Amino acid sequence: MSHSERLLLGPGPSNPYPEVMEALARPVLGHLDPEFLAVLDETCARLRSALRTSNALTLPVSGTGSAGMEACFVNLLEPGDVTIVGVNGVFGERMCEVARRCGAEVVRVEEEWGRAIDPQRLLDAHSGRPEARLVAVVHAETSTGVENDVAPLGALQETETLLLVDAVTSLGGIPLEVDAWGIDAVYSGTQKCLGVPPGLAPLSFSARAAERVRSRATPVPSWYLDLGLIGEYTGAARRYHHTAPISMVYALHAGLGVLLEEGLVASWERHRSAGAALQEALPPLGFRLLAEEGRRLPQLTLAGVSDGVDESALRSTLLERFGIEVGGALGGFAGKAWRIGLMGHCARERSVAALLEALSSELE
Repeated sequence: MSHSERLLLGPGPSNPYPEVMEALARPVLGHLDPEFLAVLDETCARLRSALRTSNALTLPVSGTGSAGMEACFVNLLEPGDVTIVGVNGVFGERMCEVARRCGAEVVRVEEEWGRAIDPQRLLDAHSGRPEARLVAVVHAETSTGVENDVAPLGALQETETLLLVDAVTSLGGIPLEVDAWGIDAVYSGTQKCLGVPPGLAPLSFSARAAERVRSRATPVPSWYLDLGLIGEYTGAARRYHHTAPISMVYALHAGLGVLLEEGLVASWERHRSAGAALQEALPPLGFRLLAEEGRRLPQLTLAGVSDGVDESALRSTLLERFGIEVGGALGGFAGKAWRIGLMGHCARERSVAALLEALSSELE
């Protein structure tokens, strides 16, 4: 069955790089084949470069970004642990729910959707609960297009509390410095700014996060996501755990190759430039930029639709007539706004031009 080709300008997935699609067509090897293991090792090395880290425990988890989220929480939390979570959108809420299911006591630090969380509020919450195992925050909140400031949270390195960061929409799109910012655990997804189809969750644990896994009093409650076991497969032991998604590892290897060949700084600038062009052009067409000024993501724009415009019908027209996908909003913004993504291969002037031309023709 054939289907239409789309320009994917929603909150993800984005269109993959051509090199990634070529990689997906390579012959499938066994998950213990030496040739595949060489690709896996190089993929992990490329992930370290992309994340700006030297963490030994850096690997792609089998599953999408939410699997990366769950892997972090189930490995680092035990029943009764306290975790502090920044909540200013859907994915902060999801962190709270996953932590709750791990049996943790969740301390919420909330901010209005569309506004960034002051990192000092998270540090103050930690001062009130210094026994917390984790402080967790979303770097790029996909539901609102807001960037939370992570770097000041590196102050937690002076404590026993680990810093966990959701980088699903930030990796490859905006600056992310895992080691320099003192991030202990970070996870991402392939389908956003890495220009790879959905299916893997890049993840990295610092030495002290890895030690937390080793020193648990109780077993990791998820066998499939137990990083102690998975790490033995991706590490020197090569001990079988589960069958790796071979072709997706090829794809991630290729996508990271594109990113690193372009250069991280160049990729960040390309995303910044495309996002700025879009955000400058939207208000004259009647859209409102709803994320806090100064904290807006370039790769994900929350755009309020003019009163009287049927946002769902207009999105359908863009898809059916022009082959362009944009995303609807979530939470209190649902039915009132769009989420427009310019990520990975789609973060280019031609994507902005195509969308603006289509919108101009429909909003005349």
